[in-house]
Amino acid sequence: MDFIDREHELSFLEEKWKEDKAQFIVLWGKRRVGKTELVKRFIKNKPGVYFLSESVSPKDQLSRFSKTIGGFFEEPLLLTRGFTEWEEMFEYVFLKKKKFVLIIDEFPYLFASNPAILTIFQKAWDEYRSKSDIFLIILGSSISMMENEVLGYRSPLYGRRTAQWMLNPLPFKAAASFRKEKPFEDKLLHFAVAGGIPEYWLKFDPSKSFKENLLLHIIKKGEFLYDEPEFILRKELREPRYYFSILKAIAQGKRKNSEIINATGINNTSLNKYLGVLSDLKIIERELPATEEKPLKSKKGLYKITDEFFRFWFRFVFPKRSDIEFGKSAELLSEILNELPQYMGSVYEKAAKDILIDNQRLYFTPDAIGRWWDKNEEIDIVAINKNGRQPSILFCEVKWTQKPVGKNIYESLKEKAKKVDWNRDNRIEYFSFFSKSGFTEEMIKMAASKNILLFKEDKLQIN
Repeated sequence: MDFIDREHELSFLEEKWKEDKAQFIVLWGKRRVGKTELVKRFIKNKPGVYFLSESVSPKDQLSRFSKTIGGFFEEPLLLTRGFTEWEEMFEYVFLKKKKFVLIIDEFPYLFASNPAILTIFQKAWDEYRSKSDIFLIILGSSISMMENEVLGYRSPLYGRRTAQWMLNPLPFKAAASFRKEKPFEDKLLHFAVAGGIPEYWLKFDPSKSFKENLLLHIIKKGEFLYDEPEFILRKELREPRYYFSILKAIAQGKRKNSEIINATGINNTSLNKYLGVLSDLKIIERELPATEEKPLKSKKGLYKITDEFFRFWFRFVFPKRSDIEFGKSAELLSEILNELPQYMGSVYEKAAKDILIDNQRLYFTPDAIGRWWDKNEEIDIVAINKNGRQPSILFCEVKWTQKPVGKNIYESLKEKAKKVDWNRDNRIEYFSFFSKSGFTEEMIKMAASKNILLFKEDKLQIN
């Protein structure tokens, strides 16, 4: 399988490699997002050593590290005796008169086995960095630990890093490259499950249909993806059962605090704490209308699961695990397929948002992009630019239906757009439409004359 996307990340690392000074780079992101593959691709054809921290004792951790470094520098003494203290190890690697890349993967395990490692690291970096040519990259999948213990203001390492990069899931266009020869619908269906996580895409058989992959790899006991969310939550959390209840409620459409409380029975104080943890893990987010000017004070916030796989799993798999355990996967598959047409609307919206960002040269560079709603009105995507010569706004409708989009959909969107207060009397308006089934002839003609952006599936048809 070809290495997919990550051009920006690789370019960033290459630029840092060219700088004539020691580097300490922090790279973090959720599990399976591709951090390890990225750094392995980066050190290809460079002098580099890769060390994977594990959940072992401090003594074993240092012994393993000694052998890794000893093997790279061909030092027999390190292979047999090893370092006796971490201070000794840091002095050795920082003062080595050779420019090389040192990658420490899953750094949180190193910290967990020896919390003093942060202070030892900080003192060594402060003392030796000016004399060093090291190119150090530390990676971590525990987002909360990386952001608090490594990047946080109270961390001993605060202010020491020379650069940092949070690795996000792949956007739709890049993720769809895993099934590059397949039709758009097949790509979007797989995106609804795997999202932007490369390792999930690699679990799917490229020769199989979506239905087959769903049956073989998601709703089948014993498969990697069958209990993946449970594995991740148990790795990150002490009391996952409460989080399971919350995620199930959100996946089933309970998006307000009050709705989640009613569905789970968790009190408001505890719920806010749990929601904060899930937000820190980048599993959920508090969604606001794209035009909201004061997000912290807004009462319109709705919670949504941002991770496609978690959303799909908690919507369709988690509530039916007993059926799967008793061999009823075929019946569950039929239920899922019946509900998919409605479910896919929001998945298509997310893909459409990525596609609009890729095509921003056709309208403007957005300062914010997302849904908009107020009372009983809703617009699938609204993008705004408030820093240009004149405020600009784009309104977009996304239709995952068997019926081509006609002029009536445009007229309806225009009426809804009038209800969006944002710079109503002084703005440039743009309109766009995405349609699984294309557009009527009347709509195509009108769009051409009014410079409306039309996308059939993921391809620009009219602009």
